Amino acid sequence: MKESVLTDKQKEEIREIIEQQIQEADKELKVLKELTAAVEPDSSIGRISRMDAINNKTVNDAAYRNTRTRLKRLKNVLEKVDDPDYGRCVRCGEPIAFGRIQIMPEKRVCVHCSK
Repeated sequence: MKESVLTDKQKEEIREIIEQQIQEADKELKVLKELTAAVEPDSSIGRISRMDAINNKTVNDAAYRNTRTRLKRLKNVLEKVDDPDYGRCVRCGEPIAFGRIQIMPEKRVCVHCSK
């Protein structure tokens, strides 16, 4: 059996971080969903304001998609925290720095390979 890169204590810390980030992403998605509502063509705003609203909707749509993708990755990685390969770079096989895992637990590559 392959030895895990992370200690049990580190895995528990990462699990808590991931769960917190999942909650934050869920909240953000709810806000973004409201912000991505369609701009009504018959609303009584001026042409410039309508253009701003459409532009803001486009930006919020992109943020919504990015947050939804990150949420899926976080949920996926939460299931993999106990895998012996979690915390090991999928490209070079070296351990990923614990600080990087704490900040971005869904990342599967080390700093060197991400460049």
